[in-house]
Amino acid sequence: MISKRTLGHMALAATVAASLIACGKKEEAKPAAAAPAASELTIAYITNGNTNEGWTLINGGAKKAGTVPGVKFIELAAEKGELSKQLAIVEDMITRKVNAIAIAPVDSAGIAPAVSKALAAGIPVIAVDTGITGANITSYVATDNIKAANVQGKWAAEQIQDGDTVIYVTGDLGQSTGQERKKGFVDALNEVRKNVKIVEVPTTWDQTMAQNGVESALRANPKAKVIACAWDGGALGAKAALMAAGKKPGAVLIAGFDGSPGGLDMMKDGWQQANAAQMLAKIGEVGVQTAIAAAKGEKVEARIDTGSFLVLPANVDKFATDSGVGQFMKVKAK
Repeated sequence: MISKRTLGHMALAATVAASLIACGKKEEAKPAAAAPAASELTIAYITNGNTNEGWTLINGGAKKAGTVPGVKFIELAAEKGELSKQLAIVEDMITRKVNAIAIAPVDSAGIAPAVSKALAAGIPVIAVDTGITGANITSYVATDNIKAANVQGKWAAEQIQDGDTVIYVTGDLGQSTGQERKKGFVDALNEVRKNVKIVEVPTTWDQTMAQNGVESALRANPKAKVIACAWDGGALGAKAALMAAGKKPGAVLIAGFDGSPGGLDMMKDGWQQANAAQMLAKIGEVGVQTAIAAAKGEKVEARIDTGSFLVLPANVDKFATDSGVGQFMKVKAK
């Protein structure tokens, strides 16, 4: 006969065994740790604070890409285009542990320390429109500025003779975009015209600076044949300078760069004769799409060229329609 004490021990053992079995089953049913769901992705898009038409389109493309399901899109801007403020934004995004950063740097070299810190924290960084020097970024999404500016420079060379004067309105030469566009233009111009005078008007992507600089350049060089600009805001400034000097449309040829609504309106009005046009909305859209892909751990290309197109009066309407820029133009495409 089994004693009550023995029966008690047996019952306790059975209870413990049952508990262990239950625990074992629970552990076996527990799924393995899953990768972060798409709904957990936070993408920061940090623009440079520029508010011209070109950047309105780029930022619009970025915002469109950020509306896909499963992505929390944060759009931020460096107030007044100040590097210190953009650095602070990047630091904040690192603290918030976003999944990827797409950034249009205010200063290509100055932003590098903060970008390197983000990369070290495992956050992919995509440069949008403007490159970053001094940091091994994940990808650079932009127009091939040198290639597009080569086309602009070649066009300008075909409009002049050796010994003529060309005014060139720069962008911010502290940024890779400004540097590349100047290099591409000057190299192509000099390849065709060995003896040409280039009068440089320095700006920091500021239209008023462009206008004032071109006014001074025209006073010193009244026989200038072409004004080439690193961006369409500069072309608008050049137009204002020519108007102030009493010039008619076409008296001095203007070559723009961007394919912005304002630049194409100038062409429709006879004030601009050529434009090295970017696919502006596409730059922002592909930039954020690349950031999302990198955040998911997908392999992305180190350099993505979003393309360019030489717009002339003969094809301006087609480009305006095909690129989507026409909807923002004052002078509607036919």
